[in-house]
Amino acid sequence: MSELAYTPRRSVLYMPSSNARALEKAKTLPVDALILDLEDAVAPADKPAARDAACAAVTSGEYGERELTIRVNAIGTQWHDDDMAAVAQAGPAGVVVPKVSSADEVRRLVAALEAAGAPESTRLWAMVETPTAVLDVREIARASDRLAALVIGSNDLVKELQADHVPGRAPLLTALSWSLLAAREAGVAILDGVYNDVRDAEGFRAECEQGRDLGFDGKTLIHPGQVEVCNEVFAPSAEAVEDAKGVLAAWEEGAGSGVVTYGGKMVEQLHVDVAQRVLATHEVISARG
Repeated sequence: MSELAYTPRRSVLYMPSSNARALEKAKTLPVDALILDLEDAVAPADKPAARDAACAAVTSGEYGERELTIRVNAIGTQWHDDDMAAVAQAGPAGVVVPKVSSADEVRRLVAALEAAGAPESTRLWAMVETPTAVLDVREIARASDRLAALVIGSNDLVKELQADHVPGRAPLLTALSWSLLAAREAGVAILDGVYNDVRDAEGFRAECEQGRDLGFDGKTLIHPGQVEVCNEVFAPSAEAVEDAKGVLAAWEEGAGSGVVTYGGKMVEQLHVDVAQRVLATHEVISARG
């Protein structure tokens, strides 16, 4: 189920598909991926038009290297089936489905995409935003080779837990860590939830750094002003890149010696693996400019 190559998903921005100006602005943003939203950000009366606009954006070829996904309405809503059929035909990189709660739902979603003629390149992104989903996340993550990513829906999860949004996210740490374990075992990407206070730059950076340190691939965003910091935090730093180069050079020079050190620290194969991942990530990001 693992991705064959690193796909940058440092910054993944929700954009309301009912807002033509937002869709146009998205073409200029330095964001890795977009979630063209048909769900929370769109009023019920606007959903059919938003669906058409999102599909048109995906097929336009006007978004460069940005990974384009569409978030459909949840299973069981009056719009879900029509969303799935239309989005499958548009063929985005991903179909983001809210409130996925079981492996069986994943399989049914995949079957629906295939029945509607979605290209093989269109993958499923499952949102983890309920206690049931967290408790079953291992099975969800392993349910289908077509599943490419888990997306934490932190706002709904906080609501369902009857918890509070607090600095450090103590009420969510168990769910975040359990979901990360499941994603890494299954070899799928995992994206952190949104940060709600777009005016709190310091708090946003701290939460990005926490997500990075935990192991997330990137973070979902609700405002274009959050993109730059997110890209910076989830990319290898200049220091990390130089350290990785040093580890690999020391490993190559010490081949066959039995003991290799760099910067006074023991270097083992696991350190080489980490260094190679850092450099591969850096090269892909650098190539995108």
